[in-house]
Amino acid sequence: MMNQKLKIAIIGCGSIAHAHMNNYVKFEDVEVVAAADIVPGKAETFLREYGLSGARAYTDHAALLAKEQPDAVSVCTYNRQHKVCAIDAMRAGADVLLEKPMSVTLEEAIEMMRVEKETGKILSIGFQPRFSKNMQQIKKIVDSGVLGKIYYIQTGGGRRRGIPLRADGNTFIRRETAGIGALGDIGCYSLDMVLHAIGYPRPLSVDGCVSDYFGKSEEYYGKECASLFGVDDFGAAFIRLEGGVVLDFRIAWAMNIDSPGDTILLGTRGGLRIPATDCWNGSIGGPMTLYTEIAGQQVETKLPMFEEDPYSFFEQKIRSFLDAVKTRGPAPVPTSEIIYNQAIIDGVSRSAAAGHAVTIEVPGV
Repeated sequence: MMNQKLKIAIIGCGSIAHAHMNNYVKFEDVEVVAAADIVPGKAETFLREYGLSGARAYTDHAALLAKEQPDAVSVCTYNRQHKVCAIDAMRAGADVLLEKPMSVTLEEAIEMMRVEKETGKILSIGFQPRFSKNMQQIKKIVDSGVLGKIYYIQTGGGRRRGIPLRADGNTFIRRETAGIGALGDIGCYSLDMVLHAIGYPRPLSVDGCVSDYFGKSEEYYGKECASLFGVDDFGAAFIRLEGGVVLDFRIAWAMNIDSPGDTILLGTRGGLRIPATDCWNGSIGGPMTLYTEIAGQQVETKLPMFEEDPYSFFEQKIRSFLDAVKTRGPAPVPTSEIIYNQAIIDGVSRSAAAGHAVTIEVPGV
């Protein structure tokens, strides 16, 4: 496989599929052989857009997998289809790059992990901010020990007005297609930023709430959005993690403020402030500040930002997945970490529905 072109297929041909294809076509060691979308004609149009006259279009992902037998697949469907498409691909012999969020429920994520283990295939989750040098710097700071024992984290963010409406079906806001809203769309990113930095400790409990005041309001987004809206546009939670860490989390697609606050990590020897962005996209909003004490003096250090192209993160996400497929290396963003991310999102939803705190249990896979 090292010297052969990898046969790639894309399942789901919406907006995020273009980001995958834009990068697959850059690499000479891959060939996109097929694409599938349940909307008739959509896969054909998608492939034609890239001039891939030799690639085949399907409306049924199972038929694609059976006939094309791709080496690897990008799953770019709406959230509710993540589980079935990823499992079918792995059982058909393909490695999988699965777009975030991993799933809608924790149970779905666990089922995917079991099939990953059963088949021995690679299942990597699409968190491109991991490839930002600024994001990597957060983990380096934590790993250096300069913060001491971390005991409290505040994270989240969002958009003042940013509910993702689409002309091709509004799958982001329908319960039957998305399942979850801001929690899964951008909340998973802010959770990954801090959980990855501290080594992804096991979540123990969550007390959460969600709301849909903006999505359901004709005043903000009109009658069509209000009639279709079936997910959260805001979520918040107080999460207890293994090791005595408390995580204070909030995320929004829409809110009447510019930001719910910066991300902060409090440790016994130092603290770190990570400026919020005005539209949470997996980046940081400015230079980070490190708070320490030296020789009895309280010191604040501004850390210079790396200049980088956010579009390069996606290219690195695709390339790292392809390299793992070719070398049979580990998944770049492994399910063993993202399962805890998904457990928290699932816990927030369950807690909000129950009206009280709930425990989080992630069984061994």
